[in-house]
Amino acid sequence: MTFKRPYRAGLAALAVGLFAATAAYAEPTVNKGDNAWMLTSTVLVLLMTIPGLALFYGGLVRSKNMLSVLMQVFYTVCIVTVIWALYGYSLAFTGGSDFIGGFSKAFLMGVTPDSKAATFSVDANISELVYVCFQMTFAAFIPLWVTLIYFPIAHMVWYWAGPDAISDAVKALAAAGDAAAKTAAQAKLDEVNADAGWIFKKGAIDFAGGTVVHINSGIAGLVGALLVGKRVGYGKDLMAPHSLTMTMIGASLLWVGWFGFNAGSNLEATGGAALAMTNSFVATAAAALAWMFAEWIVKGHPSVLGALSGAVAGLVAVTPAAGYSGPMGAIVLGLIVGVVCLFFVTVVKNTLGYDDALDVFGVHCIGGIVGALGTGILVNPALGGTGIMDYVTGKIADYDFVAQMTSQAWGVGTTLVWSGVGSAILYKVVDVIVGLRANVETEREGLDITEHTERAYNM
Repeated sequence: MTFKRPYRAGLAALAVGLFAATAAYAEPTVNKGDNAWMLTSTVLVLLMTIPGLALFYGGLVRSKNMLSVLMQVFYTVCIVTVIWALYGYSLAFTGGSDFIGGFSKAFLMGVTPDSKAATFSVDANISELVYVCFQMTFAAFIPLWVTLIYFPIAHMVWYWAGPDAISDAVKALAAAGDAAAKTAAQAKLDEVNADAGWIFKKGAIDFAGGTVVHINSGIAGLVGALLVGKRVGYGKDLMAPHSLTMTMIGASLLWVGWFGFNAGSNLEATGGAALAMTNSFVATAAAALAWMFAEWIVKGHPSVLGALSGAVAGLVAVTPAAGYSGPMGAIVLGLIVGVVCLFFVTVVKNTLGYDDALDVFGVHCIGGIVGALGTGILVNPALGGTGIMDYVTGKIADYDFVAQMTSQAWGVGTTLVWSGVGSAILYKVVDVIVGLRANVETEREGLDITEHTERAYNM
């Protein structure tokens, strides 16, 4: 989650008016209810990936590659879990630079059952180990990519000093007695505000990962599809999904797990989590209906795959907006993204001729862009949005359409360039070292037998 940085003009006057002049600040406490909610959310996000995502994508490929997809998803979760504990958490969520954190918490140094992580309320912390595990479930990607692409984007979008640090700095400014003390306190407040990621400081808001997860991975998927090339027989052989039943089960598990993804990103068991949950219901349903009816109008029939794809597109789009939009705005967002993503996975893909087998670009990248830009509109309180908290004043900041959309564009553009270019370089490196794709014989026989010597089905 991110919040726009407060304007600096008049900070001292605002601070004096808002906080009592006192030098003694209470130690933040851990709320057991928030901790319990975050533990639950963490497990729900894991459910999204295994088995949700694995079954969703596994059902979409041909039966000869089913185990390969399941294995890739399962392996990815395992390897990234270890990487996250070794250095990933530290690189993503400690100070260092605008673009990447440092190694102060490598090997989870200093992270104990008693250490705390800030939420989005002053003096309301959760256990840091819970936060480590929650963010770990977001980072389910492969080693090189997660290290060089995901961790920097996560840091740029989500890292900030937190509400307690800002509150303490503002209180210290209010308590300063003379000009020298006020100058020093103001410098400290400026330092706290500067301790954040590049995209965060641009003012972009992303509640649960529209840029970090979906645009980031979606553009990497498109680059991969272009560099790997089309499957053998693409456009000639039948390449229908081998089990839409599995895809239906996977999509349903994704929807259930996504409540941990979105509502859990509130980090507290409050009305904000309830809003994110509500939006995750209505936007998803609206997008599924929009895709289904649009397909019905265009093709003359609705499809199960279309409804499922629409639901995922809705989940993707509402991810950055979940805690900022009102429910009616989320429905509108879902209706729009369902049609837009249908257009990209049919008209655009067929026109350009790229082989995005699982429509990662058309659903995740495009859905993420629609959601990220839509969030900049729907956060407006006049449209039922929550507005953006200014932690210096303790109030919702005035909404500025042009400024917020510019900030959102910074987030989208930075992610597209960083991940698009960075992923292309990584693909080329991997191609030189081990190769990017299987040979023709292996591809025709299927990866299950050639890579794992197993079959998904023995009948």
